[in-house]
Amino acid sequence: MFLVVLGLHYLARRLSLPPAAALIIGGSAVAFVPGLHGIAIDPELVLVLFLPPLLMDGAWFTAIAPFRRHMAGILSLAVGAVFFTTAVVAIVTRMLMPDLPWAACVALGAILSPPDAVSARAVLQRVKLPRRLTTLLEGESLLNDAAGLVLFRFAVAAVLTGSFDLGAATGTFFLLVVGGIIVGGAIGGLWVFLLRRLGDDTLMIAATVLVCWSAYIAAELLHVSGVIAVVTAGLTCGWYQHVVFNASVRIRALAFWQVLVFLLEAAVFLLIGLSLRGLLDRVGGLGVVVDTMAEPVLLIVLAVVVARFLWIFGVDALVSAGCRLGLTRHQPLGPRAATVMSWAGMRGVVTLAVALSLPAAMPARDLMLVTAFVAILVTVLVQGTSLGWVIRRMKPPEDGSTRPPLDMHAAETRIFQAQLAAVEREAIGADGTVLHPQLLRRYRTRATAADAFQGTSDERDMAIASHFDVIISAVAAGREELVRLHRSGAIDDETLHDLEHDLDLEELGAVAAKG
Repeated sequence: MFLVVLGLHYLARRLSLPPAAALIIGGSAVAFVPGLHGIAIDPELVLVLFLPPLLMDGAWFTAIAPFRRHMAGILSLAVGAVFFTTAVVAIVTRMLMPDLPWAACVALGAILSPPDAVSARAVLQRVKLPRRLTTLLEGESLLNDAAGLVLFRFAVAAVLTGSFDLGAATGTFFLLVVGGIIVGGAIGGLWVFLLRRLGDDTLMIAATVLVCWSAYIAAELLHVSGVIAVVTAGLTCGWYQHVVFNASVRIRALAFWQVLVFLLEAAVFLLIGLSLRGLLDRVGGLGVVVDTMAEPVLLIVLAVVVARFLWIFGVDALVSAGCRLGLTRHQPLGPRAATVMSWAGMRGVVTLAVALSLPAAMPARDLMLVTAFVAILVTVLVQGTSLGWVIRRMKPPEDGSTRPPLDMHAAETRIFQAQLAAVEREAIGADGTVLHPQLLRRYRTRATAADAFQGTSDERDMAIASHFDVIISAVAAGREELVRLHRSGAIDDETLHDLEHDLDLEELGAVAAKG
């Protein structure tokens, strides 16, 4: 499977396709290769295996301040849009199939309503959005699965039992959310406490992996939201990792998580494609799908897409009216940004896994399975592939209110000044003698470089890039000489690895500073 992943990723790069689209198409093609056995997905296993680490990775790097600042907008998407889309899909499904119970229609809406965190990550990594839109989409993808899964469970229970209590369902929803926050906060706090005492790089990195599954499984065992627990734990760990990790752990953990997330995301999209064969076998073949399900399925998927536009533009109109009347300080998105937000509603593994978990007694179960798969195909292959084009056409404006007081260069100057103060305390003796003149001169130059530079911000960036290009070239020359010395037998392997590590760190620092 991973061999196919590498090949499809390479092909996607050559064809300038989103990797998610290439993986789904390639997986669907591989599923029908003669002689290969079909892939049977255990939906509970898929959720517990893939969802926690991918949510953890997203929460880990979430900026807390913008997340809190835009919490109202995030909740509008993660809860309001999910509930609204569920209602729209339920109404459309009921109109198309009047004999289907309302609870079953709501169950289908809950399956299709939450955009997928994995799909959102895969697309957002390839496009550049204003900070506000990025925060809203990332926050939505972290929280909306909880709302969709809760709605789904209540709807299925209503179908099987024939009864539904709105008051009890609302109370249970808030209990699940609050319980998930408590469990996730406790797991995250325990992680911080233990990490300070492990004292081993490998153990610390392993602990970051275990915390996501610990939070999810503990929350599910306590019958609260595992999704909210993982997100809370991830936010906690991401906040404290800057003070509990040393440089070595941070570099190694980042590299480890990049590879882990790459493999998990690729496996998710490939499994979606591979599941097509089993899905068609379950519903009676492609001919049955085309003859009996094509029209209602396409109309329901269209309703999913339209519902997101209606909700986002409707809420934005209310915010705009409230802003004009002085009832709110929140600024509306505007039509261009709202269009981009509306188009960025890709579905993925959660939709498929939840659909596959439908009980056999669920009315119209086959239709729901096909609709879920088509919704994933349409949103990932159409919306995900064209989102970059939509962004370029709409050109959503940057929201200046989200910018921090200091830009990167100003913050960098503050850091250099703090470093210079520390060096001056150590490099100058009690009698005023300079103990480390070269070190002192180096840090003074760095601390005063920003104030001494005359020119625009773009000219400064070009000068910085040119400076570090020279360093990168010097590192490359040093590495070439190091390899030559090793190959000639002048140095042993231990010396090679030690000096190579120093050069690698120097190159990483230069590349990061240049970028």
